[in-house]
Amino acid sequence: MTPNSRLFALALVAAAVLGSPAEPQSETTASSPPPSAGRVLVIPIRGPIEPALLYIVRRGARECAAANDIRAVVFAIDTPGGQLEVTERIIREIRSIKVPRYAWVERQAFSAGALIALAANRIYMAPGSVIGDALPIMVLPLAGPQEMPADLKEKIVSATAALARSAAEQAGHNPAVAEAMVRADMELKIGDELIKPAGRLLTLTDQEAARRVGSEPTPLLSSGTVPDLASLLRETGVSDCRIEELRVTSAERLARWVESLGWLFLLIGIGGIYIELRTPGFGLPGTIGLLGLAIFFWGHHVAGVAGYEDLALIVLGTVLLAVEAALPGFGIPGILGSALLLGGIVLAMTERPPSGGWLPSPELLLRPLGQLAAAAVGTVALGWLAARLLPRTAPYRELVLTASTSRTGGFVSYEPPAGLVGSVGVTISDLRPAGVAQFGERRLDVLADGEFIPVGTPVRIVRVEGFRILVEPERRDATTHLST
Repeated sequence: MTPNSRLFALALVAAAVLGSPAEPQSETTASSPPPSAGRVLVIPIRGPIEPALLYIVRRGARECAAANDIRAVVFAIDTPGGQLEVTERIIREIRSIKVPRYAWVERQAFSAGALIALAANRIYMAPGSVIGDALPIMVLPLAGPQEMPADLKEKIVSATAALARSAAEQAGHNPAVAEAMVRADMELKIGDELIKPAGRLLTLTDQEAARRVGSEPTPLLSSGTVPDLASLLRETGVSDCRIEELRVTSAERLARWVESLGWLFLLIGIGGIYIELRTPGFGLPGTIGLLGLAIFFWGHHVAGVAGYEDLALIVLGTVLLAVEAALPGFGIPGILGSALLLGGIVLAMTERPPSGGWLPSPELLLRPLGQLAAAAVGTVALGWLAARLLPRTAPYRELVLTASTSRTGGFVSYEPPAGLVGSVGVTISDLRPAGVAQFGERRLDVLADGEFIPVGTPVRIVRVEGFRILVEPERRDATTHLST
């Protein structure tokens, strides 16, 4: 297979492998009121806050943007907290939902769970449930919670407090109540009533959160205590709707690891294809490279980040690069193909809220650009290591001939006849400078050493250089000529 046809085959195989990423199958639990009444989407926020929960919230937000029969979204919360970065991204997705958003605290909404509840338009709590204590802590793998340096702690606490205030303000809650869940050194008073003294974090039971305070009494945080989801729907006026609860799928749990290791699968994909293009035929490196790209795109697609438009850019860029390989030089197809391929990969790693445009904001591009840079550096390092270490491995020695065919090893491609230097003969063709001369019974291919020699001229072999036999005219004086 020629290099050009190999590139075209690579592009076609890439399109076939990447062309049909698996859609996550939504696991739902639905009640049975009339379909015409619409739906209430229940999104569970249960257990530690981690990326798989982000994917289900993202899936729910996109379903709300695409469907017109969803009348409300309920976030069923029972969590001790979790990752702050994931929480911020979940809140961003919640804000993009345009239908009424309700939070129902089933048992506890601590830390990140409290911040997520603040992003809902109204908060309801089950009897005996609690909410609050959103102070961020540092947890190291295998080491557990750690004490943060004072300057780092203030920086993180300040950012978390701002996130809590912003979530509360946009959802219509008291931002001071939200900040008091994050800052222990803050005193919270509403009117003349002290809600929280300085020195402890704000944590509220269902009764405390629903207590009315202020000169014009309003609930401190909760809109009421309800024993179950059906009661909540009656309180909010959507009890006639069909309840549909989303579940985290096994594909979304797997996509969590794929997305977090996206740079590694990207390195495998780019490195495998690069090695394949530098070697004859199509074999293991190309297959591994395509598999790495397929896993990369599948994980980001299931995570709700990559769309089919990103896949189209990747495939089109690959095809243009294949076309460029069939042409001499490097021109417009190569430049455009490279731009489309890199653009498709970056966009496939970039979050785009449902309410936003197709192009992401600059701050959302920082993370995918960093992953792409890491993959590029890793590819260069992998190539360097392969060039240094691969020749020393046993499989490489089985595939590649490493023995040299040197003269000292007994390998001689040509051994000129001995005793040629000094032999005299006559040219039987013009030497311009190559030609043929007769030396006794031998006809030899010779080269004139520095000048044109016509046919019939006596010549002498002056030296032999491998295959080259150099001659010059045989010069005789008159005495020698008469005696001969």
